[in-house]
Amino acid sequence: MQTTTKEQIIEIGAEIIHQKGYNHTGIQEILNAANVPKGSFYNYFKSKEDFGLQVIDYFTAHYNQMVLETLADTSMAPLDRIHRFLTEFINYFRSQGCTGGCPIGNLAQEMGDLSPKFSLKLKASIDLMVDTYARILAEAQKDGDISESLDAKETAYFIVAGWHGAIIQMKLTKDLVPLETHRKFIFNNILKT
Repeated sequence: MQTTTKEQIIEIGAEIIHQKGYNHTGIQEILNAANVPKGSFYNYFKSKEDFGLQVIDYFTAHYNQMVLETLADTSMAPLDRIHRFLTEFINYFRSQGCTGGCPIGNLAQEMGDLSPKFSLKLKASIDLMVDTYARILAEAQKDGDISESLDAKETAYFIVAGWHGAIIQMKLTKDLVPLETHRKFIFNNILKT
């Protein structure tokens, strides 16, 4: 399927924002990279903020696609899916030289307390991550793989928050140890029967 000009601007803009941040990315830079004239930007977006909000939607949709490919694979046990998902991300960050981080986490740090619209959209995206983990943890409880005394939603929040913290450390140290420690701690100490 052919990519529309708007989709091309969002996709290229998302890549640049992921590398440089929202505030350090200019509209002209995005349009130059997308090979689109400046006037076209305002045919698709009301403002840079509107564009940024649509970039969050793009990142969220990308995350959903990864979830469908890994976490929704019911041929695997729930905890195996979580382990595989975290491992795939660790391998991804290895291939990126421990750079980039989570685009939603990056934007939450940069814009979360500067723009109420960004804050709401980013919270919805992180809540989606939490809800995904909570559903899988509930499956694991039903299967008897983890304790029913765990609050699935609370545990999911902890996993997502811990993962984002580990990503921050990874970016600072340029080392995968924080991500590997997070995964090990989750499975050895929290997700036990």
